[in-house]
Amino acid sequence: MGTIMQDVLGGLGHDPDDGQGYVMALDAGTTSVRAILFDEYGCKVAQAQRRIGVRYPHPGWVEQDPVEILSRQIACMIEVQYKSGIHSDRIRAVGITNQRETVVVWDRTTGQPIYNAIVWQCRRTAPIVDALVADGRADLIRERTGLVPDAYFSGTKIKWILENVEGAREMADAGQLMCGTIDTWLIYNLTHGVEHATDYTNASRTMLFDIHKLDWDPELCEILGVPMSMLPECRPSSGDFGRVSSDIMTNHPPISGVAGDQQASLFGHCCFEPGSVKNTYGTGCFLLMNVGPEPVMSENGLVTTVGIAQGGEVDYALEGSVFQAGSVIQWLRDDLGLIDSAESTCEISRSVADTAGCYMVPAFTGLGAPWWDPDARGVLCGITRGTGRAHIVRAACESMAYQTYDILKAMESDSGRTLSSLEVDGGASENDFIMQFQADLLGIDVQRSEVDETTALGAAYLAGLAVGYWGSKDELVANHAVSATYVPDMTPAYRERLLTGWREALRRTLA
Repeated sequence: MGTIMQDVLGGLGHDPDDGQGYVMALDAGTTSVRAILFDEYGCKVAQAQRRIGVRYPHPGWVEQDPVEILSRQIACMIEVQYKSGIHSDRIRAVGITNQRETVVVWDRTTGQPIYNAIVWQCRRTAPIVDALVADGRADLIRERTGLVPDAYFSGTKIKWILENVEGAREMADAGQLMCGTIDTWLIYNLTHGVEHATDYTNASRTMLFDIHKLDWDPELCEILGVPMSMLPECRPSSGDFGRVSSDIMTNHPPISGVAGDQQASLFGHCCFEPGSVKNTYGTGCFLLMNVGPEPVMSENGLVTTVGIAQGGEVDYALEGSVFQAGSVIQWLRDDLGLIDSAESTCEISRSVADTAGCYMVPAFTGLGAPWWDPDARGVLCGITRGTGRAHIVRAACESMAYQTYDILKAMESDSGRTLSSLEVDGGASENDFIMQFQADLLGIDVQRSEVDETTALGAAYLAGLAVGYWGSKDELVANHAVSATYVPDMTPAYRERLLTGWREALRRTLA
């Protein structure tokens, strides 16, 4: 509590104008959790953030402590109120956005997790996926869920826990276990066990959810051995998810908006029209295209998912995921010691004219869309005696743009639409070198949102719309502003030369 009180000393003097009150967004990410207050203009008023640990017990395994996630999220909720002087009586609604495919299983009686949360990056369930494909289940999964069978998604993680934690299968069959993605885990605990619920976007990432019927699929649950009694109730992204317990926030505001992080970002960018696309450059890269009220099934290695369910309407999306993006920069800093900070990569990359033929394909845990090769491993190729630190750093930065290019071209092919611009957010979107290279590679404008917390803003928007804090999506569009636009400045011939080298690097990477 010491750090909270230190912040209080500098924050209690702030007494902003009430206006309509505020909306609190909880952003439970992969490496940190945050609580952010937004005003009626979609402006960030205050923020509290806590880092959360990530564990790697075996190669390819990634876990987190669910209790740590919960306790630090609650600490942020308390801290942001004290820092800002805005307490729960002035908070109209709470929205939740979260890392999506990470899953928790807990005891229905005690509320305690029976195992660590298995994180979306974890590859331990690849053999389960291989068995599903070998049994001819891939088409069924794809038709019902819109997903390509992969260890990325939550369903196989639940199956692994039930089969590998002592007594778990017996408890599940007896109805003694509950499960959910991180949103569900937070909702359950913030409401003191009153609500066991998720939204359509998070449910659509499990490989257990029928995106056409908008409910759990009994056949898929049986195939994966997941009793339906474990699963939360599925609800639209904007609506009633219960109220925060009064011992956490005294006026127990409603939780009225829930969406997986990438769908929340799509909403925060106001990508309400079919054909609009956003990319979040976070730990990974996550691209979503709004395709409208009817799902579009991909022929190019993308997944079809629920975009956003709000106001009685459901928009679907095409999605492509890059597993390693910002994590590559962390690797350069923390493991290789090639950089002192992520921010330095812009200047270092610009210190050389190009990579001198060096390419990095960061397939540390396999490749995602559009390749879906879990056995691929990272490659650094084109190295000569003249390759230096700056060339490698630049190749790492460029790898985000190349992977994004591949996914966007697949989206154009599947949707039949030609993109005119790309909305971006996330940590690497602040890197001018990466964003300019992205615009050059795509040959379209890249627009960075003025709000640097677009994912949290999307959750706030969903929550605020549900309680009438905002009257319509038109008000959200009026709030939307762009902080920078990157205009392409590369000849087609040079672009194709770079892409030829990238395709050769990919060929060397694919297993």
